[in-house]
Amino acid sequence: MQNVGMPLISFLVLRGRMLRFLRTLLLFFAVSPASTFAVEPVHVAAAADLQFVLPELVTAFAKSGGEKMHLSFGSSGNFARQIAQGAPFALFLSADAIYAQQVVAAGLADGKPIPYASGRLALFLPSGSRIAIDRELADFAAALQDGRITRLALANPEHAPYGRAAREVLENRGLWAVAQPKLALGDNAAQAAQFAATGAAQAGLIPLSLARAPELARHGSFATLPATWHAPLVQTLVVIKGSPPVARHFAEFLRSKTAQDILRSNGFAPAPPPP
Repeated sequence: MQNVGMPLISFLVLRGRMLRFLRTLLLFFAVSPASTFAVEPVHVAAAADLQFVLPELVTAFAKSGGEKMHLSFGSSGNFARQIAQGAPFALFLSADAIYAQQVVAAGLADGKPIPYASGRLALFLPSGSRIAIDRELADFAAALQDGRITRLALANPEHAPYGRAAREVLENRGLWAVAQPKLALGDNAAQAAQFAATGAAQAGLIPLSLARAPELARHGSFATLPATWHAPLVQTLVVIKGSPPVARHFAEFLRSKTAQDILRSNGFAPAPPPP
């Protein structure tokens, strides 16, 4: 039966299921008696805004009796596509609800999407910047007009939720038209933060969780932007079908007081209550 007319997401999901089945067969036949009891690491696909906080969360989870995990960071949109194509992730931690819901809608999730935090956006200026830092973006707007900003870093809005939020902020302030020719787009939020921190861009609109991390904060200054300037960034996780129980245990741990305290100390707000 041919795939003519099959929607792209359905085709990707079908191909992904076939790849997972073949991978399972290969693992089954490759197992030797000596490796029968080897534990496969749990692979986690995580939005780049979690780059500094997630290792801390995994360490706390391990101390509470959980297992360590293999972490991959990138843009939420790219991970959603990779999961549809059969990437062997057990957990998907998206920077928003949209991409998590796409995985659920494709029939790849074990249960409903789970919101676990809310993200915030920040203006980051590298050390030595001639731009005044403020949450109202007054001098930032002037700098876009007078040429002090020739490169503005943000994650690609096409597949990164924080990039989409940054575009919404610029549109909200009437700055999108003047900013667009100056954009330095990172493949994900962490790459955009690197552009700003290293001076490759004169400013960046990046996740607060990255801007305030010691690894970046020592390279510049930041101001948290009003949450009302962009759609909510509801950090949402999905447990992938066929994942080991530890994936569900970690999902539950992220809602615990221990995990929520760690998230709060890293610039995240609590997730909004369910509707």
